[in-house]
Amino acid sequence: MRPIYVGEITEKQRKTLKAGLRSSSAFTVRRCQILLKSAKWLNAKQIAEQLQCSDQVVRNVIHAYQQEGVICLQEKSHARQDEQANINEKGRGRLKEIIRLSPRTFDYETSVWTRPLLAEVLHQEGYTSQVVSPSTITAALQGVGIAWRRAKKWVHSPDPHYQHRKKDGIN
Repeated sequence: MRPIYVGEITEKQRKTLKAGLRSSSAFTVRRCQILLKSAKWLNAKQIAEQLQCSDQVVRNVIHAYQQEGVICLQEKSHARQDEQANINEKGRGRLKEIIRLSPRTFDYETSVWTRPLLAEVLHQEGYTSQVVSPSTITAALQGVGIAWRRAKKWVHSPDPHYQHRKKDGIN
């Protein structure tokens, strides 16, 4: 692998990087340290050893600097950048219908709906572009006025008179 360097930096860029060393953000300080060392023609492995980080981190910082300049010193949002799959109005209406049916209607071997199962059915029927997350299903159910709670498994006795005895309080 070819060594990667920042290369020559202007006096203005050097001042910005040195000012960044006094930042309250550890992210900015670390990036400034990496870039200043790279400007002294140290390779990624040498910088990584001195700063006790991975050489891949060093390469990532140098690439970011080459693409963005000093803007790369500011930490970006960690929020997802891809479009989140959503359930449209028709999909929420269909979800309200589906929840009232048994999963067995859709050839599942269970009688209890789970949020991943609901997401799968909506996707198979074309109401979502991809299988949505369980939290998206919960939000959609709340949107149509259905409170979602985890299904519970109840213990049932094989005794044919169980319900009668349970009602009378006889065990």
